[in-house]
Amino acid sequence: MSRLTLFGLFAVTAMLMCYAFENRSRWFILAFSLACMLGSVYGFLQGGWPFGLVEAIWSLVAGRCATLVGGRKAEVNRPLISNQGG
Repeated sequence: MSRLTLFGLFAVTAMLMCYAFENRSRWFILAFSLACMLGSVYGFLQGGWPFGLVEAIWSLVAGRCATLVGGRKAEVNRPLISNQGG
């Protein structure tokens, strides 16, 4: 595995982990924003500029969300695991 591939794996794993915990603290939202920016860098470096562009925009959206949440706990209305049967 190349260093670029490992960098991309780290960026996407960080995005996933921070996204899973974003309802716990605004710091996870900020970390998600940073991870998206790393994903954007990876996208541009590996030649997938559409991926890099979308991740850069998503990083800005997440950063804005973190500033709107402020110091209060993030309130995201989606449970990690649903308790409802189907």
